[in-house]
Amino acid sequence: MPSTSDLQLVAGVDSSTQSCKVLVCNAETGEIVRQGRASHPDGTEIHPSEWWKAYESATADGLLDGVSAIAVGGQQHGMVTLDEAHEVVRPALLWNDTRSAQDASDLIDDFGGAQRWATQVGVVPVASFTVTKLRWLRRSEPESLDRTRACVLPHDWLTGQILKQGGGFESWTTDRGDASGTGYWSAGSGDYLPEVLDLAIGRQIELPRVLGPTEAAGRTDSGLVVAPGTGDNMGAALGLGLRPGDAVISLGTSGTAFARHDAAIADASGAVASFADATGGFLPLLATLNAARVLTAGASMLGVDLAELDRLALAGEAGAHGLTLLPYLDGERTPNLPTATGTLSGMTRTNATPENLARAVVEGMLTNLAEALDALRGQGVRVERVLLIGGASASASVRSIVADLFGAEVHVPVSGEYVALGAARQAAATLLGTDLPDWEVQTDAVLEPDAKATERIAELRGRYADLRTQLHGSSE
Repeated sequence: MPSTSDLQLVAGVDSSTQSCKVLVCNAETGEIVRQGRASHPDGTEIHPSEWWKAYESATADGLLDGVSAIAVGGQQHGMVTLDEAHEVVRPALLWNDTRSAQDASDLIDDFGGAQRWATQVGVVPVASFTVTKLRWLRRSEPESLDRTRACVLPHDWLTGQILKQGGGFESWTTDRGDASGTGYWSAGSGDYLPEVLDLAIGRQIELPRVLGPTEAAGRTDSGLVVAPGTGDNMGAALGLGLRPGDAVISLGTSGTAFARHDAAIADASGAVASFADATGGFLPLLATLNAARVLTAGASMLGVDLAELDRLALAGEAGAHGLTLLPYLDGERTPNLPTATGTLSGMTRTNATPENLARAVVEGMLTNLAEALDALRGQGVRVERVLLIGGASASASVRSIVADLFGAEVHVPVSGEYVALGAARQAAATLLGTDLPDWEVQTDAVLEPDAKATERIAELRGRYADLRTQLHGSSE
């Protein structure tokens, strides 16, 4: 076996809301050679300098020794404003900062409605998107906007900082995947939309150059190749080796559903965003606020830990004997119901048991994501196989019913840092000047839907849909 010094090494960075994680990998095989991690401060706004502190901490003690190329995968949508000296104007507003909700609504109206947004931009604004945060800046902090000469995304800023510190910075860059989450770059046309920026802030500012999938952002004085990087969801798709016909369901604190697709879409409901991926294709995506946190809340309500919630849910009756949970515990992003609350319906003296309640919690969380998967299918996205990731994918009760609810074969990859792995895979392709290397993804479980469960699942989903309509109207 060759020594580490004989290997061609690449690094991938996952700069998420919570932390900075770095993987150093064998460029040919993807084998992880070493790794580092450091936390970010909590909150919905943060000074970008904290990202750099975490990056330096995560890469301390020679973690990057011998590394030939690096790429950054970063949280999407964050607004980093820069002055004429490229200094940060104000703390970055992150994707989970909702203060621009009214600005999102105003932008929809000002641009001519949701259908025009969907057709021309590919997204219908919600508070997450960068364009709404810029509109908020214009309304709430005009003096900050006056100082702003450029706007970049979190992964753009960290990529630029690596090059600045290494002596190779020339200009701000991004990639098409992350750019497609701004609200002023169209995955369909592949262009920035100056008219949207005018609508948001009344003038044009510098925006990062959009690189090709393996076009280097630059090279440091030491020779380190810095790949374009991408957004976190696009990075995860690279790390998982997503192929046409694959969809990903992520059961993190919040939930996401995304898939490889061959064309841009235009969903005027705003449910499915027409994002680009990091390969030159497309990655339609839907996000929910409520996923693993539903399980945490259920465990808290029952006074048990997550392991006991899992055991109770497995002991509960399929369908929870009529108990139905609408899991909008923190409001919901998809459907767009920010003031909604969770609802437990159908309780009787007979079914009011810890086992049925635990079962309803798991079924409610998964049904919400099953509807997200249906929304992708409704946009013509082919779903033949589902990859299930995120912390809740390890739950035995989740695994016992997820394939039935999703109506597809479900693969559960071995737990891993797939955003950082995807960034490293991109770095390898950029370094070698080749297509993305074929790195094996280990599978922990393959789950098949039970044909005999079709009627039972239809009844459960019917109850869920009836409850949602009764409380909130149609989700369309």
